Amino acid sequence: MKRALLSVSDKSGLLEFAAALGALGFELLSTGGTHKLLKNHGIAAREVAELTGFPEIMDGRVKTLHPKIHGAILDGAAPTTR
Repeated sequence: MKRALLSVSDKSGLLEFAAALGALGFELLSTGGTHKLLKNHGIAAREVAELTGFPEIMDGRVKTLHPKIHGAILDGAAPTTR
């Protein structure tokens, strides 16, 4: 399975980019505001907190600092729910 992690502050062009990734078969993972925008525009994405089981902290500034995310990046593999 191919996964893409989307977490951006400048959301210009995000909807088109996310839709293109989805059309290529990527499962989309996203963080707070990014996830909300995608969902509001009908683009399927899983929220990172759902995958990690860990909520965003520090007013949303810390989202992806979790072993499941960093381990997958370092390993070059998609994070799993195990």
